[in-house]
Amino acid sequence: MKSGATDWIALLGRVLLSAIFLWAGYGKAMAPSATMATFGHLGLPVPGLAYAVALAIEIGFGLLVLVGFKARLSALVLAGWCIATALVAHDHPAVREQMINFMKNVSMAGGFLQIVAFGPGRFSVDRT
Repeated sequence: MKSGATDWIALLGRVLLSAIFLWAGYGKAMAPSATMATFGHLGLPVPGLAYAVALAIEIGFGLLVLVGFKARLSALVLAGWCIATALVAHDHPAVREQMINFMKNVSMAGGFLQIVAFGPGRFSVDRT
């Protein structure tokens, strides 16, 4: 594959990986009470703090990956977030739909680790 094509593919990969976090973060920002209630239902000890952390990670690091600024570090944070949220919210082996979401999160972590390993590509602020 020509290097110009891989630059566009790396950009598309960052757009696709960041999209779910920007969408989810926006949804949380628009429904703080419902989000904190869900976090409480999941057994998180301080739902308000979990809400603030979720917004910062999903929107903040989602944007950083999207534009490719500090992309390797941001991708590493989001990979960890994917695993953490899989374990907290989707680790229900008896519920098929939850295990699909669990595996989706694990797969997204793998995509982020590709950015950690190979960089965000030329069409990024980092330009690697």
